[in-house]
Amino acid sequence: MVVCGCGKGTAEEQAMKSAADCYASLLEGDYDGFLGGRAGMDSIPDSFREQLLVSYKQFVHHQQQAHQGIRAVEPVRAVADSSLNVMQVFLLVSYADSTQEEIVVPMVEHNGEWKMK
Repeated sequence: MVVCGCGKGTAEEQAMKSAADCYASLLEGDYDGFLGGRAGMDSIPDSFREQLLVSYKQFVHHQQQAHQGIRAVEPVRAVADSSLNVMQVFLLVSYADSTQEEIVVPMVEHNGEWKMK
């Protein structure tokens, strides 16, 4: 997974790309990559890390059961929320059963990288 804060595009575009990359990792079964896209995860205890990885696997399995899986996750827009000091990234989740939903992923910039809060 690549988390980009490389100065290309606006802050909104960078945050949208990072959020989309994180969810692409999740869909590819790269649960460690998805976890790496979250802020503050480099200093968590191993037991908590394992619990999070199991929950990500369970989430993907549940989506398979409920919607025949996730077909795509695409960034739609991003809105800076200065009161919370985050960038709210809106992603469109398209399921294999032809349903869709929009989710909001709060992103924070840390050391030049956009990560999920």
